[in-house]
Amino acid sequence: MGKPSQADAEAAVRVLIEWAGDDPEREGLLDTPARVARSYRELFSGYEIDPRDYLKRTFEEVGGYDELVVLKNIRVVSFCEHHMLPVLGRAHVGYLPTNRVVGISKLARVVHGFARRLQIQEKLTAEIAEAIQDILQPQGVGVVIEAEHNCMTLRGVNTPGSSLTTSKLLGVMRDDARTRDEFLGMVRGA
Repeated sequence: MGKPSQADAEAAVRVLIEWAGDDPEREGLLDTPARVARSYRELFSGYEIDPRDYLKRTFEEVGGYDELVVLKNIRVVSFCEHHMLPVLGRAHVGYLPTNRVVGISKLARVVHGFARRLQIQEKLTAEIAEAIQDILQPQGVGVVIEAEHNCMTLRGVNTPGSSLTTSKLLGVMRDDARTRDEFLGMVRGA
């Protein structure tokens, strides 16, 4: 069986509208199934790419630079795989290069590529860190994500304002206390 069509997705949205108790033929809802299907295509675009590919073009002319590279406050937009509700937050990504670096926009693209899938935050954090480690082969990688899960803030336990923080530290970011503290201090804004 192949991937469902746009028409299949729209039909599913109509069923959900009816299930919720409304009429999908009502004027205000007539175009909603098509809009939802188009928005889901964009929101789940991470399935159409391999985020690791963004890391393949690197630069070796680093002028002797051998300190941490940290990109903070990358917007995370993902969806909880358990409830399909938004997970919104910020990712902080760092690595200690060996002999090459990657364009900083590529770090954001890796975050977005993995985030634009049904996810749990713990897995998302690990996928980002492991991709950077595998492709760039730095001395170490650190990823911290802080996010609010709408499955907790809008329903269920109803705890608006709560956020989840996850981290994945690899190589010297995990094993060397000074490097780990420097990275986490940069993330905290110290």
